[in-house]
Amino acid sequence: MDRYPPIAEHGLIGDLQTSALVTSRGVVDWFAAPRFDSPSIFAALLDHDRGGYFQITSADPDASCKQLYYPDTALLVTRFMSPDGVGEVIDWMPPDTGRVPTDRHTLIRVVRTVRGTVRFDMECRPRFDYGRATHDLDLRPEAAVFRAPGICAYVQGTFPLERDGDDLRGSVTLDVGETAAVVLTVCDADGEAPPPPTVDGITQELWDAADFWQKWVHGSNYRGRWPDMVNRSAITLKLLTYRPTGAPVAAATMGLPEQVGGERNWDYRYTWVRDGSLSVRALLDLGFVEEATDFTHWLGDRLRESAGKDGEPLQIMYRVDGQPLVSEEILSHLEGYRGSAPVRLGNAASDQLQLDIYGEALYALSEGHEVASQAGYQGWKVLSRTLDWLADTWDRPDEGIWETRGGRQDFTYSRVMCWAAFDRGLRLAADFRRPADTGRWTKARDAILLQVMEHGWNDEAKAYVQHYGGDAVLDASLLLMPRVGFVAPRDPSWLSTLDAMDRTLVSDSLVYRYDPAASPDGLRGSEGTFSLCTFLYVDALARAGRLRPARYTFEKMQTYANHVGLFAEEVGPSGEQLGNFPQAFTHLSLIMAASTLDEALDRQRD
Repeated sequence: MDRYPPIAEHGLIGDLQTSALVTSRGVVDWFAAPRFDSPSIFAALLDHDRGGYFQITSADPDASCKQLYYPDTALLVTRFMSPDGVGEVIDWMPPDTGRVPTDRHTLIRVVRTVRGTVRFDMECRPRFDYGRATHDLDLRPEAAVFRAPGICAYVQGTFPLERDGDDLRGSVTLDVGETAAVVLTVCDADGEAPPPPTVDGITQELWDAADFWQKWVHGSNYRGRWPDMVNRSAITLKLLTYRPTGAPVAAATMGLPEQVGGERNWDYRYTWVRDGSLSVRALLDLGFVEEATDFTHWLGDRLRESAGKDGEPLQIMYRVDGQPLVSEEILSHLEGYRGSAPVRLGNAASDQLQLDIYGEALYALSEGHEVASQAGYQGWKVLSRTLDWLADTWDRPDEGIWETRGGRQDFTYSRVMCWAAFDRGLRLAADFRRPADTGRWTKARDAILLQVMEHGWNDEAKAYVQHYGGDAVLDASLLLMPRVGFVAPRDPSWLSTLDAMDRTLVSDSLVYRYDPAASPDGLRGSEGTFSLCTFLYVDALARAGRLRPARYTFEKMQTYANHVGLFAEEVGPSGEQLGNFPQAFTHLSLIMAASTLDEALDRQRD
């Protein structure tokens, strides 16, 4: 087993309440349950020795491997090929489409031989609570039971399992056409054992899961040039959404570094208002109204909970159930991915001020009239009250979209998105004929535009810059300016900004968040290009009519996807994927860029 496989050497599976990562050699090295943000059960990705893993692999160490998804599903196939035979491990979690959170989650691993003869070896070594909790193993004829405080895990196989200390191992040799399985069921400490698995029963569950995913993704209205990438991104966003509340998480993992050996190792298993809003906007653009409606209700609940209280109407992030995030802590007993410490649990950015979130929320939801209409009058009252508050409070320094830890600034992007909040609020008031202090909102909207034009533009750089005053630092978040309508996509000032970004932020089509030499985040080390920003660059180029570089950048960026079409947060200096994985922000921006580029190319053809 590779101690730390590349971040990109993983596929994602999940059941719409939690998820797991599986390496291209058949190792589950990340799994938290019962929710995305729960303590881990397997976390070898963060510490090979202490984290725990669940491995099923070919007994032939020289077997070559290939990993793929069954088309348009979240069923992951890991194939082992050797002179003696070809075997497969098929991993999935049965999707839970209910609205009620459950403590019971099932990970199914089917092994089969498709050519010759293959021996599969299995090891199951859970390490509960990020490796901090001890466990006992009770090996029974019908199941092996791992017990730790407050949680247990049943492991059942269609072949014999044996004790290896307090862990499990087993092996099975299959001839062509033969199938076996191992099922891991996690539940609370008092949960009952599931019935023993059978090959026929698991085969039926496999096809049920395939039918669920294919039916869902085929509800997309995307008919453009890149259906495989767009569908895979849509499935990934769905996998990262907590079904009981409709809240998307930013990524499936925690602690994966933006620079190997560096300190930018964050916990992304929470719902950012910004990321969640744009995720559902991307799904809404594909026709998935239900997901957008669910998030609208979740967001409305957060606003209603804050009504009448002092402080900001919204925090920047929450747990998937809507509860506030606890403070950040360091898991000092974990060495981190390839020695990248500290490993952080929670996220200290939760108490930051980021004023742009109101703009993303209104931008994401204002275009979907079905969604907006379902909010009803009570929903409108909450929204109207929030915009009234923002009219008095938008003109403040904040930490900005990149969650800088180097002090607050008057970030241009934050102002632009406050403008977008008022602009979309005014549209909604007009479209649905709702009562609103439109004069007040209009005054705030116009004041923001005038302020940005005066203070967000730098004559020396001939570009809109990251924040008012100081050095003329460029910022890729401003690539959203034409998309939200703040500036015309072919305005001379915007084209000049694009040119400046191309000179400073773009490296062979890949885009940095900001000038790498002028990092504002107050942390040591460096980072790679930001995959979100590369797709935002494609979107802006297409809107500006620069279709050849837009298409080149988009299609070249696809070559940085991993073997199953997934993206982490960043691309490092040697082309490796870095940061938490897979990242929703990257996949939602891929969908947005593909749609914009398709429309621009279609207009050019006509």
